[in-house]
Amino acid sequence: MSTKVTSGPLLWVNLVIVWIVWGSTYIGIRLTAETIPPLLGMGTRFIAAFILMAVITGLVRGWSALRVSRRELSGALFMGVALLGVGLGTASLAQRYVPTGVMALIIASTPLTIVIWRLITGDRPVRLTLLGVAIGLAGIGWMLLPGGTEPVAGDDWDVVFWSALVLISATIWATTSFFSVRLPKPRDSFALTTYELLAGGIALCLVGTVSGERIDFSAISGRSWGGWIYLVTAGSVIAFSAFTWLINHAPISLASTYAYVNPAVAVSLGMLIYAEALTSDVVVGLTVVLTGVILVVSGESLRARKLPQVPQAEVT
Repeated sequence: MSTKVTSGPLLWVNLVIVWIVWGSTYIGIRLTAETIPPLLGMGTRFIAAFILMAVITGLVRGWSALRVSRRELSGALFMGVALLGVGLGTASLAQRYVPTGVMALIIASTPLTIVIWRLITGDRPVRLTLLGVAIGLAGIGWMLLPGGTEPVAGDDWDVVFWSALVLISATIWATTSFFSVRLPKPRDSFALTTYELLAGGIALCLVGTVSGERIDFSAISGRSWGGWIYLVTAGSVIAFSAFTWLINHAPISLASTYAYVNPAVAVSLGMLIYAEALTSDVVVGLTVVLTGVILVVSGESLRARKLPQVPQAEVT
């Protein structure tokens, strides 16, 4: 097992990738779903990403890296269904009713859920981490007050229903991420990502097909193709690989800080692409969110310095 790291260039590269790229995928999902059925759009996205990731793993790690035990494969497949199938499948459906920024705000509950699990299991975060979580969530709430985002068409009950489902899927994502260290899974993060993508893709394609979705290739717009390709390459292969590395090599509170930054990125891109107004809520919220992230990162680094030092294992 690799030692958890709280500093270093590789940690920061993966954090920034997850912060920025995943924040932009909300727009990618919205563009894709304009002319591609949501579940099949996300399912085919993950299957295409699986093929790319398998090739990359074979070329970079060697084809033997894809050889895993049945227990490791079952763990990876379970994580793929929970994280990608449930988490992003729900988001792809909810975007028809829930505003992008609001959906990002709901998903920002992930770090709070993880902190609760840490408290339940006796791994009490330092006060600075708890303060960062509170400030980060408060900043997101302030940023997304009325006027920060434009609502999506649909009545209030549609918004409430799908918001509740997004909250449930975010809780499942956080719980799976937290307990992932206890699951049997491939040690190589490339191989783990590869099989997670396969599981999520198959699950979503099956559910989409059973629910009656069909893809009319002649009706797919250039905008949807662009969004789909971006989700396959940047959102799935690059960002999900970075997240997989983080939850295996970094403290979970650091890995989950993407939930603070993603809403800020989503709202910012909404202003650029959909000409949404830059309100005072957004300005104040962005500032507070970044403050919360800094406190969480600082809190985890402080906690690591107080723990007994152990030999640093190789990070792969």
